[in-house]
Amino acid sequence: MSAYDSVPEVLGVTIDGRAPTPIELMRLINEGLPRSALLSIAATIGASPAAIVAGREPGAARARRKSQATLTPAEGAVVARLAAVWPVALEIWGDGNEARAFLNRPHPLLEGRCPLDVILQGEIGRALVGEILERLRHGSAG
Repeated sequence: MSAYDSVPEVLGVTIDGRAPTPIELMRLINEGLPRSALLSIAATIGASPAAIVAGREPGAARARRKSQATLTPAEGAVVARLAAVWPVALEIWGDGNEARAFLNRPHPLLEGRCPLDVILQGEIGRALVGEILERLRHGSAG
């Protein structure tokens, strides 16, 4: 099972009424996920859309992009990383508020950084947070 299997559901992305495969999801990200995917994950994790995609483009370009219907591939990758982590955090805590608190609370295994900030930095960050979640799932991380 891929870390990205649940991403389409979290983001509300479909192809012909079905969830895309991970390969199809990669294509959708490269072609431009709908802006609604960003709004969906932002609402789910309790972050502002601007905070999620901040720093991905220079200010003027970002301002122009706000009116576009699709995300850039870089923005889509960030959105997909967050959507991959959310179901695992939700499963572990069983409560959306607790899962959101985990994402926004400094963690000692991340050198005091918040999991959300680490995930936003790149795929390595998503993997690090994923490892912490797996350890929590098995009772060996705090």
